[in-house]
Amino acid sequence: MHDKSKLAITEGWVSILVNIILFALKYWAGLVTGSLALMADAWHTLSDSISSVFVIVGVKISHKPADKKHPFGHGRSELITSILIGALLAFIAFYFFQEGVAKLRNKEMVNYGTIAIVVTVVSILMKEGLAQYAFYIGRKSNSQSVIADGWHHRSDALSSIVVLVGIFFGQYFWWIDGVLGIIVAILIFHAAYKVILDSAGTILGEEPSDEIIKQVEAIVLNNKGGASNPHHFHIHNYVQHRELTFHIRFPNTMKIEEAHQIVSDIESEIAQKLSIDATIHIEPYKAPKDCNHID
Repeated sequence: MHDKSKLAITEGWVSILVNIILFALKYWAGLVTGSLALMADAWHTLSDSISSVFVIVGVKISHKPADKKHPFGHGRSELITSILIGALLAFIAFYFFQEGVAKLRNKEMVNYGTIAIVVTVVSILMKEGLAQYAFYIGRKSNSQSVIADGWHHRSDALSSIVVLVGIFFGQYFWWIDGVLGIIVAILIFHAAYKVILDSAGTILGEEPSDEIIKQVEAIVLNNKGGASNPHHFHIHNYVQHRELTFHIRFPNTMKIEEAHQIVSDIESEIAQKLSIDATIHIEPYKAPKDCNHID
């Protein structure tokens, strides 16, 4: 297994351990105070542990080598893992939104204490620390599911901040705990939306960035073999590797063997400089004036 995979898996295990400890603390504080917001926050924290299990499983599957049924590898399993994490977040958000509404209807008041303040502050610090750690590992390992896990931690830290604010105002407003439960649910749902949108966008297909197109154009046009007019770009992201297809033009008098060698050289240079596997379609042209025409 690659070092980057080991980093992602380590992040998952660290996350699981810390989240289980925080869940126990928050849920205990919620039971002592009778606070829905604290208990909602506790279950949100526990869901982080479940999402971290998804991360570990997803990373292991994504690094399986290509086989007959999966010629492009298993990298996109990590994106599916991210969508599962997002769906889990959305389910939790819906549940606690309902609970918050019910608490407002019943006009239930909560008396917070020192225990709630201490537990919530500890949670905020630890969860934001986990979020920063996950974002760092996600960038270093190029892992979308680890970054999704980071957003899960960040949403938990934000929800705990909301709960902390409510603790200081709970003695003045009977409805504060129910409203906080709803706000926490909305924050969780927003995190779920972002995670699902980012991962689904990659699976459905992405447009090559302007930076990639400019770099490829420079490689093609700097080649002295006569290739011109790179166009019709499509990129395919398989997480562990990317594939790029595009068209270029050669004079119609050029021999197939010569054009093939030039294309192979361009593909090799793209792989070396951009870490992208390129497949190039050749088009002939009759006169220079046709070079600016794009099919």
